[in-house]
Amino acid sequence: MSDLQDYLNQEDRSKAISAVRKKIDELGVDYIYCQYISITGRIMGKAIPARHWENIAEEGMQTWLGGVANVFADRHGNLIGFPPNASELLALPDPETFCQLPWNKRMGRVFCTVFWSREDPEHAEEYLDSDSRGNLRRVEEQFASDHNGMHMRVGCEPEMLWLKPGDGNEPYLGTTKPYAYHIDQFEQLSHVWLKVYDYAIAMGIDIIQGDHEDAPGQIELNYTYDNAMRTSDRLTTYRQICAQVARESGLIAVFMSKPYMGMPANGCHHNISMWTGGEGKVQDLVDAPLPGMDEVFTYSKGGTNEFRNPKELWLPADVGRYALGGMLTHLNALTAIGSSTVNSYRRLNDLGMWAPVGASWGLQNRSCAVRVSSPDRFEFRAVDSMVNPYLMQATLYKAFDDGIRNKIDPGEPQEQNIAELMMAGEEVNRIPNTLAGALDALADDEVIRSAMPGNLYSIYEWYKRDEWDKFIWEVSDWDVKMYLDCLP
Repeated sequence: MSDLQDYLNQEDRSKAISAVRKKIDELGVDYIYCQYISITGRIMGKAIPARHWENIAEEGMQTWLGGVANVFADRHGNLIGFPPNASELLALPDPETFCQLPWNKRMGRVFCTVFWSREDPEHAEEYLDSDSRGNLRRVEEQFASDHNGMHMRVGCEPEMLWLKPGDGNEPYLGTTKPYAYHIDQFEQLSHVWLKVYDYAIAMGIDIIQGDHEDAPGQIELNYTYDNAMRTSDRLTTYRQICAQVARESGLIAVFMSKPYMGMPANGCHHNISMWTGGEGKVQDLVDAPLPGMDEVFTYSKGGTNEFRNPKELWLPADVGRYALGGMLTHLNALTAIGSSTVNSYRRLNDLGMWAPVGASWGLQNRSCAVRVSSPDRFEFRAVDSMVNPYLMQATLYKAFDDGIRNKIDPGEPQEQNIAELMMAGEEVNRIPNTLAGALDALADDEVIRSAMPGNLYSIYEWYKRDEWDKFIWEVSDWDVKMYLDCLP
């Protein structure tokens, strides 16, 4: 049996396909976005008439291989990852992810798993290794198999900016004052974030709190933590929702890490814990009938948090310590995934702006790359709002696996402020301060690269090295201001 046939023969798949048809008819959905995820986290795909749902669910949607690299060219004009005559692919919908779009109820959305085509001469009907979403599922299943069903639960903190389009003199304009936690500033954008909230609830995202952060127009809305796949799907959906609300409001939804120097950037801290047991329960977020499949509204509940040490107030149990040791051992390579753009390192170099700098861990120490923010979870801080969450979770799994297998000791927690030590001129162990340095660390780290099998790593490497190359090749305003009249 091929990967594709195994996928199609999953227990209850035909029942799920029929359940989606019932939802389509019940909700009056006419079209469905069949979407998959590129290596940078972009949402790719096609729109399919709902009357063709069964055929697409059983035969797949044909798409092109270059979509996993955004169909973008490198600096030399070559399509990244693949030549123009590269193979076609098949994207198979995951029925459990079907949901109606609340802002356009004629449209539905379903995530897809991507395969090589049935006719491919080398990889016929195999999983597409460069499908980052499908890859996360396989990494997670392998980890659970190797560690007695243990799995990661993740809560993300997606900071982003709501800005006005520029006026000709500036590319963008602020909407609020940069005052963190000020209710008055939060209220000024309530017409925006309340609409995000309404759409999020309708798509199964259980928003639990929100606030104004400390940059102009910077809002953070947090949602309930869950397993790695559902959390990643919800972050992807949250981005789609924000883009839609921006269109409706005449604003720009900015996930760029660092639009302003001297002000905090858009982080996306990942709060991570390891669990065994538990079960998924549907949350009562909207009135029946649900505008999507039960899985969209399901969250993991119960089980045992393996990080919690009942004998200690703060220090984690052995599983947590070893997992932490794995994170620290592979921290520089993880930074290449969590801080994935040239602009990401503006954030990591702006000392004193709450961004992590130390290649260390600490108890509530925000200057470290890993903060033990609670006795039962870790906060990975070297990650921003441009992250591909599917790659991030997959690489974290591999770091944890290495730490647990080899019982890696993380050492003692860092108590000093790393940023203050650096500004005082002291030598510190810090995470990479450029994208090029982080990519070098990733290239040297076989464990983290094992989370990116086959073409996945090589395409990511090509794409990101080209991004750095384009940055170095470009003359910017900084060059002109610095050097235009520097001599005589």
